[in-house]
Amino acid sequence: MDAAAEVDHHAAERAAVRFDVEAMKVAWAGSRHAVEVGDRMARLVASDPVFRKDNRTMLSRKDLFKDTLRKAAHAWKRIVELRLTEEEAGMLRLYVDQPGYVDLHWGMFVPAIKGQGTEEQQKKWLPMAYKFQIIGCYAQTELGHGSNVQGLETTATFDPKTDEFVIHSPTLTSSKWWPGGLGKASTHAVVYARLITEGKDYGIHGFIVQLRSLEDHSPLPGVTLGDIGGKFGSGAYNSMDNGVLRFDHVRIPRDQMLMRLSQVTREGKYVNSDVPKQLLYGTMVFVRQTIVADASKALSRAVCIAVRYSAIRKQFGSQDGGPETKVLDYKTQQSRLFPLLASAYAFRFVGDWLKWLYMDVTQKLEAKDYSTLQETHACTAGLKAVTTSATADAIEECRKLCGGHGYLNSSGLPELFAVYVPACTYEGDNIVLLLQVARILMKTVSQLASGKQPVGTMAYMGNVQYLMQCKCAVNTAEDWLNPVAIQEAFEARALRMAVNCAQNIGQAASQEEGFSERSPDLLEAAVAHIQLIIVTKFIAKVQQDIPGHGVKEQLQNLCNVYALYILHKHLGDFLATGCITPKQGALANEQLGKLYAQVRPNAVALVDAFNYTDHYLGSVLGRYDGNVYPALYEEAWKDPLNETVVPEGYHEYLRPLLKQQLKLSRL
Repeated sequence: MDAAAEVDHHAAERAAVRFDVEAMKVAWAGSRHAVEVGDRMARLVASDPVFRKDNRTMLSRKDLFKDTLRKAAHAWKRIVELRLTEEEAGMLRLYVDQPGYVDLHWGMFVPAIKGQGTEEQQKKWLPMAYKFQIIGCYAQTELGHGSNVQGLETTATFDPKTDEFVIHSPTLTSSKWWPGGLGKASTHAVVYARLITEGKDYGIHGFIVQLRSLEDHSPLPGVTLGDIGGKFGSGAYNSMDNGVLRFDHVRIPRDQMLMRLSQVTREGKYVNSDVPKQLLYGTMVFVRQTIVADASKALSRAVCIAVRYSAIRKQFGSQDGGPETKVLDYKTQQSRLFPLLASAYAFRFVGDWLKWLYMDVTQKLEAKDYSTLQETHACTAGLKAVTTSATADAIEECRKLCGGHGYLNSSGLPELFAVYVPACTYEGDNIVLLLQVARILMKTVSQLASGKQPVGTMAYMGNVQYLMQCKCAVNTAEDWLNPVAIQEAFEARALRMAVNCAQNIGQAASQEEGFSERSPDLLEAAVAHIQLIIVTKFIAKVQQDIPGHGVKEQLQNLCNVYALYILHKHLGDFLATGCITPKQGALANEQLGKLYAQVRPNAVALVDAFNYTDHYLGSVLGRYDGNVYPALYEEAWKDPLNETVVPEGYHEYLRPLLKQQLKLSRL
C-alpha cells in the first residue's frame, strides 16, 4: 500500500466530536468486557487469510459453498485450538460473517433438543452435537406450509409391532423445503410431523431423524434430499444450503420422538407429561431476541457505511472554485440518514432489554407463573416484525444514500441487503406476527372493562380513562424534548388505535369477520404498540446513569430523533386519533431539524462506536480511514472479467460484428 493509505480522511470529523467514543463503545456493546472480547475476536478473524471475503460475490455457487464449509471447519479448529469460551466462539462465528449450516446447528437444532428433549435424550444427543460428531438442522417448513405450522403434512405414524415411528411425505407439498443446512451438510434433523397413533392424529411433534450416513454422507434409504437452488443476490445467503427433503416410509426408534412434553408408550398410547406446554415459549423468546439483536447489527453496519461515505463524498455547492459540499452536510441527507442511525441504537437497546425479558420469563416458567406469557409473546413477536422490516428498508435506503457507488458489490450494501431480507419471513412472517400481536391487543382491550389490569409492556392500557381524553401539552418545539410528553403521545396513539379497532370489530356480525375485515387497521395498531415499546425502552435507557463525557447527551439526542422521526412518519395516526394538533406536529418536525444539526458533528464518531473492523464491514465505501476512491479503483481490477484485456468471446461475437462479417442465414 502507498503512504496515502496511512492518512485518516475522517480526521477532521473525528476531531470535532463532542463525546468520549471509547465510553460510547461500552454503552453500545453493553460492557467493557463485551468490547474487549468483540475486539479480540474481530481482529482474530480479520487477520486470518482463510476468512477473506472480498471475493465472495464473484464465486460460483459451488465454490461459495465449498468456501463456507472450509471457513466453518477452520473456525471450529481455531475454537478448539485456542480453547475459546462459548461467548468467544459465538463472537468469532459472528465476525466470520458467512451464513452456513453451523448457524442452524447451534441456533435451532441444539435449542430444539434442549427445549423439547427429555434429560435422557439430551444426554444422548447433545454431547455428539457439541463435538460436531453429528450436524443437525431444523426441518419444519414445507413446500406447502410455512407460517401455518398446524397445516404441515409430513406424518409420523407409530407402528406398535416394531416399536418404531414411520416418517413419511404423503404429498409433494409435504416435502420439507427451506431448512438451512439440510441441502448438503446435515447428518440429522429435528423433523416436525403429524403424530399418528391408534388411528388418531395428535398434531405436530418433533422427531430426531438421521438423514445421511456417518461413514460416507450418502442419504439413508427412503430419504431424498438436496439443495433448493440459488437465492436472491450475489454471495449473500447463497452460502447456505437451504434444502428439500422427502421421506418414503423411513423408520426411526420410538425414543427419537422429542418427549419432554408428551410421549407415546410401548403400546402406542399418547401421554402428556407433567411438563407444561408453555415451556416452549422460552425458546421462542430466545430466538426472537437474537433476531432483534441481529437487526441492530445489520442496520448499524449499513448506517456505518452510509455515514462514513457521506462524510467523504462531495458534490455541488462549490463557491468560486472552492471545495464542494460534503453530502453529509445536506439537510436532505441528514433527514434520511440520522433517523436510521437513531434506529440502530434504539433496536440495540430494546434487544438488550429482551435479553433481560428472556431471563425473567425463564425464571417465571420455572416457578410455574404464566401470568405474563401472552404479553411476552406479543412483545417479542411484534419486536421481531417491526425491527426486521425497518432494518430491511433501512439497508436499501443506505444504498440509495450512497448514490451510484452503493450499487457496486464492493460497497458491501447489496450483499448486506440480500443476506438480511429473509429475516422478514423466517421465524414468523412479519404480517402474520403483527396480526398475532393485534389479537392479544384486542383481547386486552376487551378485558379492561372487567377491571383486569394489563401487565408488562401493556400496563399503559390500564390507564385507559386518562389516555382516551388527554391533550398533549406541547407549546414550543423544545417541549418535544420532554420524555413525558413523548411517551404520553405514543401511549395515547397506541391505545386509541387499539380501542378504535375493538369498537369497529364489535360492530361486525361476528368477532372473526370483524377481525378479518379490519386486519389492515389492526396491523397499524400493532405497529403503534410496538413502536411505543421501542421508544419507552430507549427513554428508560437514557434515564440510567451512563458513564463517559457527553455519552448520555448523545444518546438523549438519538432517542429524541428516533421518537420524533416516528411521530413525523406516522403523523396521520397521531392527528386522526386526536393525540396531538397539527400545530404540535409541525413543532415536532421543527425540533427534529434542530436535533439533526446536533447529531451532525458527532455522526462519524457515533458509527465508530459500533467498533466494526473493515473486514467485518466489507465495504470500500465504509473504510475506517475514508480512503474510498483508490480502494474503489483497486477493487474494480480484481473482477474476473478483468483477467483478460480482450474479453473471451471477442473472436466469436464482437470481431465478426465489428468487421461486418456476421454469417446471415438465408430464409
